[in-house]
Amino acid sequence: MLVLPLQGPAKRVGRDGARQGGYARRVIAFLAICLPIFAVIGVGFAAARFRLIQPAMIDAVGAFSFLFALPALLLRLMAAQPLGRSFEAGFFFGYLGACLTVFGAVMLAALPFRRRGPAAAIGAAAAMGNVGYLGPPLLLPLLGERGAGPIAMSIMSEVAVVLALGSVLMAPAVPGAGLRNGLRALRSVALNPVLLSIAGGALLGAAGVPLPGPIERFLGFLGAAAGPTALFALGGTLARLKIDQRLLAAAGGAVAAKLAAYPLLVWVVLGTVLRLEPFWVQSGVLLAAMPTATNAFVMAQRNQAAEDEVSAVVLFSTLIAAVAFPATAWLMAPPVAVP
Repeated sequence: MLVLPLQGPAKRVGRDGARQGGYARRVIAFLAICLPIFAVIGVGFAAARFRLIQPAMIDAVGAFSFLFALPALLLRLMAAQPLGRSFEAGFFFGYLGACLTVFGAVMLAALPFRRRGPAAAIGAAAAMGNVGYLGPPLLLPLLGERGAGPIAMSIMSEVAVVLALGSVLMAPAVPGAGLRNGLRALRSVALNPVLLSIAGGALLGAAGVPLPGPIERFLGFLGAAAGPTALFALGGTLARLKIDQRLLAAAGGAVAAKLAAYPLLVWVVLGTVLRLEPFWVQSGVLLAAMPTATNAFVMAQRNQAAEDEVSAVVLFSTLIAAVAFPATAWLMAPPVAVP
């Protein structure tokens, strides 16, 4: 009789111990995926900061990733899936709506203190995540190859739409400047190799046309270089940004919007409003939690609109995301394969 009362607590202790052991393994799995990726950014940062490589070499590595490796990766992954598996209309429009909401809200909050161009630059910094460079190496290990679909749709939202809209709004107050910027942005979008590879892969997936074996292996071999080269180039680019302490406060609001408000809004829209399945909610939140893309700085610099503040947002959001992204992944608990 004395044994019976002890069996319940013993079983509970066993279950609690197993649960805690599972949590520990899951935490280790998250860290094993995320930290090495941010470490590659650190290697690129250190290489540029200590002048182990020249700026032209960093640009060349980034160009290789953008023009060749990343398009090869996305083309292969998109072509391998039926379009209905990689594309979800509710996800695309829900994610795009959240993206434009963050862009507009941050821009409006900045307007009383800045002109339209700089305010639009800060809004773009809060809405443009580094989904192209960081999305594949971070999401594919967490969610599998099906994650290529959400990555593609987030690139279409944050690059194609925000890039074009931001370019128009950042244009100087000169008649025709906004139109010229808009046409230039549309041309850039139309010729963007990443977007073209997404479109080509989606068409192949919709048609059910498999890639020939040699081509599939070629794209797989080339695409495997996308993650390391993109991350190394990102670190080298961050090392060239000039930041001082006064920019920390100026960038704080946009960083908070990018890493906290944006993922939370995506979670509400996709999970509570649209009630999409957990895979799409997890994917959207993790993509929204990516740090600000260096493209936002390039766009601000080209239009001479708050480039110092945007560079601070890019740098600080990337540094904070090294901790914030694993924490977000832990909260969302995507199906990580734990041995």
